[in-house]
Amino acid sequence: MLNPNLEEIQLNKEEYERYSRHIILPEVGLDGQKRLKSASVLCIGTGGLGSPLLLYLAAAGIGRIGIVDFDIVDSSNLQRQVIHGTSWVGKPKIVSAKQRILEINPACQVDLYETRLSADNALDILKPYDVVVDGTDNFPTRYLTNDACVMLGKPNVYGSIFRFEGQATVFNYEDGPNYRDLYPEPPPPGMVPSCAEGGVLGVLPGIIGCIQATETIKIILGTGNTLSGRLLLYDALNMQFRELRLRPNPERPVIEKLIDYEQFCGIPQAKAEEEKQRQAMSEISVKELKELLDSGADDYVLVDVRNPNEYEIARIPGSVLVPLPDIENGKGVEKVKELMDGNRVIAHCKMGGRSAKALNILKEHGIEGTNVVGGITAWSREVDSSVPEY
Repeated sequence: MLNPNLEEIQLNKEEYERYSRHIILPEVGLDGQKRLKSASVLCIGTGGLGSPLLLYLAAAGIGRIGIVDFDIVDSSNLQRQVIHGTSWVGKPKIVSAKQRILEINPACQVDLYETRLSADNALDILKPYDVVVDGTDNFPTRYLTNDACVMLGKPNVYGSIFRFEGQATVFNYEDGPNYRDLYPEPPPPGMVPSCAEGGVLGVLPGIIGCIQATETIKIILGTGNTLSGRLLLYDALNMQFRELRLRPNPERPVIEKLIDYEQFCGIPQAKAEEEKQRQAMSEISVKELKELLDSGADDYVLVDVRNPNEYEIARIPGSVLVPLPDIENGKGVEKVKELMDGNRVIAHCKMGGRSAKALNILKEHGIEGTNVVGGITAWSREVDSSVPEY
């Protein structure tokens, strides 16, 4: 309800006190605070972006907030997902988020959707809300969110983060561009590493999430210039902001229905290819590797293909570091050949994906190898719990 009947909306004494710093702003005023109270916002995801976003939307006085998430709180989340606390580890994120929101603003209505957003449920979930905020971290859900917003005519406040860089914009607002104008086609699966693989500076989602909250509030108030038509790029390492212009593509396809977005992004095909390669690849479990290490055998070399900083965190005894990027550029291939000295190669990474990729590259150079299933994460969980998980 972006154009509510303001005469029907009243603030009580406690609300005048709570929102006084808003109300004295000419750009907000009493009418603006009433707009915030009457507004409804759906946040997809309660992770790094959703955490600061939800905190500030609740504090701003948004009357109704919906949350879509099906994940549980993990200890690795706490470095950046500030809406969750240590006591909530192992519990549903949406319940943790709701409790924190109500601590900030008991008057806020919080709707929970503990489910994966899909083509089957997206339109029904998004329909009741004025603004949709995309706090997701994967391409299928981003395309799904975009297409559902286009079909329903909803503004889509977008943000994304990786390592030290983030971006934000507003899609599908006042005849502006949508996500498909920025990314007409999804990148190949695995081309863009996840934060779990590439890492992320903990404060980065706080900055991007706050920008998303700012844009959401401006849309509801109808004030200021939004990021519609502008992609804001943020480099935390060098503390720089840049802008790129975005324009609607007149030749983009008309979105008339929701599709299978996993298929659209090539996920099933990539999984099938990975499984095909896995079946053709020799594998060893972490328990079998432990038995091999304990046996004193010396007819193998254990290659760790993770990054040097990961190797510093945790390592399997006897492993030698040869990072995947070095194998990809050829230098690591020569190093592996030297390390082999006629012995067989066993490779591992964090969870098994990068080591499988490394072994496929080595195979092209005539080097057969064995992959450690589950990587050092499985080693920590099944063999040696003193090895840190990260």
